[in-house]
Amino acid sequence: MISIEAKKHDNFSVEFKFGFNCLHDGVKDDFAVNAWIFVPNSLDINPENYGKSQFYRDVKSNVRLITPVYKLREMAQEDSLPLKSLTSALHDIAQTPNDQLAVDAYEYHLKMFAAIFKSALRDKAKILIDALPDASELIERYVMRTQNVLSRFRALYEIIDIPTVPANIKNKFRMSDEFMSHVMELRTISLIKSIDELGDGSCAQIRRRLAEMVTQEHAYRDKVKFPMLNGEPERDRDLLHHYGMLKKFTESELYIKLDKKKDGVALQQIYYSLAAGVAMVFATAVSWYYQQKYGSVTLPLFIVLVISYMMKDRIKDLLRFYFAHRLGNNYYDKKATIAVGNTKVGEIKEGFDFISETKIPAEVKALRESASFVEGESDIFEEKVLLYRQRVLLDDKALAVKDKYPRKGINEILRLHLYRFVQKMDNPCMTVDTLDQDGNIVPIVVPKIYYVNVIFKLVHDGHEEYASFRIGMSRDGVFEVKRF
Repeated sequence: MISIEAKKHDNFSVEFKFGFNCLHDGVKDDFAVNAWIFVPNSLDINPENYGKSQFYRDVKSNVRLITPVYKLREMAQEDSLPLKSLTSALHDIAQTPNDQLAVDAYEYHLKMFAAIFKSALRDKAKILIDALPDASELIERYVMRTQNVLSRFRALYEIIDIPTVPANIKNKFRMSDEFMSHVMELRTISLIKSIDELGDGSCAQIRRRLAEMVTQEHAYRDKVKFPMLNGEPERDRDLLHHYGMLKKFTESELYIKLDKKKDGVALQQIYYSLAAGVAMVFATAVSWYYQQKYGSVTLPLFIVLVISYMMKDRIKDLLRFYFAHRLGNNYYDKKATIAVGNTKVGEIKEGFDFISETKIPAEVKALRESASFVEGESDIFEEKVLLYRQRVLLDDKALAVKDKYPRKGINEILRLHLYRFVQKMDNPCMTVDTLDQDGNIVPIVVPKIYYVNVIFKLVHDGHEEYASFRIGMSRDGVFEVKRF
């Protein structure tokens, strides 16, 4: 199964999140993602000025293990696996603080607990937002369970708060504590914001309850001397960077580093050598034939030899082009190994090309037309079509190595940076004159927008699924990402 979500990341980039979930049937999972990107011709994105190297500079990919799924109520239980695992690791580090295996296990379970807590809060918040305004009981459970998880976690610090445990080990616990405090505040304030946007007076009580929890958390952070935003630009700037480092520290156990390399290099060299060989056979055959005919070197033989070598180079280049095109249809531009620790669990490949309208599948054309404002919109705008291909192979047996937490698969965060797309756009706003009811000319400022449509085909275990998105842009950047 492949899941997909899309959102605006910043003013000039869009983020696509893919979830590659293994079937765990003992058979290697083969995932394929094809993305057709429809770009208006007026943006002047074409093969001459936007090749493979430019595209891959505009794409950033982060791959990570899917965070183990635990509900907030499960984490709040005293016998929850994340809590029990962390407690055991803390006792081990307290007894043998210099044992590297104990230190590694401690850091692993510490980071996993914080990462699972973050995911549990996110999932619960989605449920609460959908349940508004009738979410009084759910909000109360959210507050109680969140505070319960935090209090149980913080009580564990006493295990390592002893002189024999080094300060750097204790500091990692404080870092995780601060991260959890920060994400709880962000998620809870997001809930309060959703309530405010609802504008329902009946939600005043649950809003106060959430605000009270944030206030109590602020008191705790002040007590343990965790820094907080206070409106001072330089200080808050550094604090925001600090929060980013806490996030990277906490989620480092989940991220997978990819070392991308060119795909099909060996076969490409074989094809190119074959092209050179065929060209050389032609030149040698011509030279041999005319030497037999004319004997010693004469002017006609000299001319024939020059022409044959000219033809040899052209034949070699034409065959190289033919083989490169054939290679591109069956291979990818880049590939990388997916590894957890020292264990290879899979492989990821990606390819990019411009394609003609005749090579667009009928299902994709129909989806593109369904997102049109007028019939035949893609023909009117003479859209250029970019095809991005990705293939992910995962070995579920290797992925399910001995670990206390089940590994469902991997997530990929793919960011498409669109700054190059806006360079030749018109001004973000234009003035249009109209008449009011009294017949006076009234100028109206209207945003000038462009739409980039992206259609995905997701394939796994023979099952195909399509997802269609429309990105609204102006010269000021991305303002909308909508799914159809």
